[in-house]
Amino acid sequence: MTAAPNRSGTKGAATQTRLLDSALAVFGREGHAGFTVHAVVAESGVSLGSLYHHFGSFHGLASALYARCMADLLDALIARIEHARTARGGVTAVVEGYLAHAVENPIPMRFIYASSYATYLPEHAATIAAIKGPRLEVLGRFLHNHVEKGRIVVLPEPLYEMLIIGPVSEVCERWLAGDARYDLAIAGKYLPERIWRSIRAPHQTRLSSKPSHGP
Repeated sequence: MTAAPNRSGTKGAATQTRLLDSALAVFGREGHAGFTVHAVVAESGVSLGSLYHHFGSFHGLASALYARCMADLLDALIARIEHARTARGGVTAVVEGYLAHAVENPIPMRFIYASSYATYLPEHAATIAAIKGPRLEVLGRFLHNHVEKGRIVVLPEPLYEMLIIGPVSEVCERWLAGDARYDLAIAGKYLPERIWRSIRAPHQTRLSSKPSHGP
């Protein structure tokens, strides 16, 4: 006998998605100042009690939205490196993928930047880590594979993020804030090679001018 579908679970998941979508819509339209629990409830048509039932609090909802936006960004980067055949190609893929994601998803990216130092995120760190962790492991494996093979220089772990993601993240944040001095098309032209040069192993210097299908 086939079990009946769990309609309550399906309905609950749909309500959560509706609240998350509505929260992002409110943030995109009203900015951080207008991102309030009452605005999200009004946008979604979901009761305040239901929001608390699914997320525990408005901060719980905001943290879940941050985690979803981060997951989408990391998934986009993973999709890019899956086709990279070399260390240099992988670094280029990550940089170009980050820039492209910012162009294609400006509101979620603005929300990530607006939330990065939110005081409520530590309270939900375990939930966020459970979503980000497996994705970061995929990116980390690609990096460490090339470190072990001598294609990328050995560095303290935190420095890889600073050198690879730091520059492109900073450019995107300023571009999303409306700073006219920053052009992501120009960033895409210059950043990949310069970021690659910052982490390539010394013996890779003589190979840097070769096409990306090289070692």
